[in-house]
Amino acid sequence: MIKLPPVTTRDVARELARKYSTMTHEELDVLENILEPMKYAKGDMILREGEICEHIYYIERGLVRQYYHKHGKQITEHLGEDHTIFMCIESLFREEPTHIQVEALEPSIIYGLPKRKLEEAAIRNVNIQMLYRKILEESLIISQVHADLVRFETAQARYKMMCKLWPQVVLRAPLVYIASYLQMTPETLSRVRASTLID
Repeated sequence: MIKLPPVTTRDVARELARKYSTMTHEELDVLENILEPMKYAKGDMILREGEICEHIYYIERGLVRQYYHKHGKQITEHLGEDHTIFMCIESLFREEPTHIQVEALEPSIIYGLPKRKLEEAAIRNVNIQMLYRKILEESLIISQVHADLVRFETAQARYKMMCKLWPQVVLRAPLVYIASYLQMTPETLSRVRASTLID
């Protein structure tokens, strides 16, 4: 087995620049200095209900679940995988306690972008401003895709679309959380999966 070298904060700054905006070396320096590395074990809470979300989070490696409680049940709102962003957007911008909780479903290496430092850097660096905007656009689009899935699509179409858009999440996340995210019971999801295999 080939052992990969550990990822540095500079590597993550480059990844973010490649994904969201081109950057000068000086801007990469600024971004690298903002990034805060975090490590979580499986089952660790990244954010609890009642806390204020102060970061945009980038998952370098791992799997996370965002969820809330409704009528005594946990409702999964988002499942995030390697090289994706997550945040509790209402808490982040209103600076108010969140109703959302975030849990690591696997051992995870995550980099936090503190909102205040990111905004200060964005004022002075046009490409960091672009990165910030692109991250927010992506987050809103993912939320809209999820909302449209559960509003307009059949159970089977929802699952097929999730397999297409987020295949790694489907492979790695517990079925009970996938079912909750797709707003169906685990039993319905089992039937849908079985019929998809037959197709």
